Amino acid sequence: MPVYTVKLVSREEIADGTMAFYFEKPQGFSHKAGQYADLTLINPSETDSEGNIRTFTLANAPYEDALMFATRMRDSAFKRVLKTMPLGTEITLDAPHGSFTLHNKDSVPAVFLTGGIGLTPARSIILQAARDKLAHKIFLFDSNKRPEDAVFLDELLDAQKTNPNYTFVGTMTQMDKSNCAWEGETGFINEDMLLKYIDDLTVPIYYLAGPRAMVHAMLEMLMKAGVDDDNIRTEEFSGY
Repeated sequence: MPVYTVKLVSREEIADGTMAFYFEKPQGFSHKAGQYADLTLINPSETDSEGNIRTFTLANAPYEDALMFATRMRDSAFKRVLKTMPLGTEITLDAPHGSFTLHNKDSVPAVFLTGGIGLTPARSIILQAARDKLAHKIFLFDSNKRPEDAVFLDELLDAQKTNPNYTFVGTMTQMDKSNCAWEGETGFINEDMLLKYIDDLTVPIYYLAGPRAMVHAMLEMLMKAGVDDDNIRTEEFSGY
């Protein structure tokens, strides 16, 4: 797998405590929606015991011009450097990796169950599916504490306008702590919520991405609902 050197071109806060970082896309670089990359800081101004390498989902859809990585910010040396390094700073990129990608058989629906920053592979897949006019029925159930914490919320709501095969279902678990209005679902994703939108839970292929505890809870729920474990794919986001 080739290793690229890429420059930081911009960054922005995309939710409370969450930032997106945009890097130039190397000439000839390609990836499948849902894959990830290993990023390495080059001679950073500080480091700690966690080291200078992190794994991030390629949150951009393959057709987009820049490589984008989104992450919850915490007080580690790596993320302090990432947040403050000047635009134009170079890092190394080892990519693409991973098989958390959309299945080929378009007659089988895809159901994404995501939480927090686990939304990043779903963003890439859903936007690329709309661009390619894929026939897959796609459902995205995305759980956050509050709208303020939700990444790409407006973008993934709007994607329904361009893809009639795609349904977005957002749910919030701590609306009592929010200052925003919310007209969507509330509470944790559960079997009853899925059945509001999906007639037969045993038919789709499921993609679970988010904090470890959430992924395990969703896996247990699906197994109890009779879903074959061959139809469940998981990706845990721990430590952010």
